[in-house]
Amino acid sequence: MVDSNAFVKGSWGAAIIDELAPAEGDIVLEGKRGLDAFASTNLDFILRSKGLETVVLSGFSPTAASSRRCAPRTERGFEVITLTDCVGATSEAEHTNAITYDYPMFSKPMTSQEFSDAIEGGTA
Repeated sequence: MVDSNAFVKGSWGAAIIDELAPAEGDIVLEGKRGLDAFASTNLDFILRSKGLETVVLSGFSPTAASSRRCAPRTERGFEVITLTDCVGATSEAEHTNAITYDYPMFSKPMTSQEFSDAIEGGTA
């Protein structure tokens, strides 16, 4: 991917779609390299300076998310929640395997509705 220039800042490949554009006051993390957002950024400092203790993950590739994204957050002392219906996989079997075996090792798996209910109930 590096050689393809697929995600060059200011290009179409790096653009954020309007529906997901940051709102005023949102934190935008730049300089991320690879799957671990902590490795090449000041994300840890930003989260801790705001008193945040929980990280919620979603996105593509459940197997990469569990081992490469969840573990570093868990190791840094953050509670990690993975939204099981907000991740994509290359197959249903990969998705089911990640939810059943991978996510529970590094995070608290739950659906987006369960997460929403927990926030409303004050338990997330």
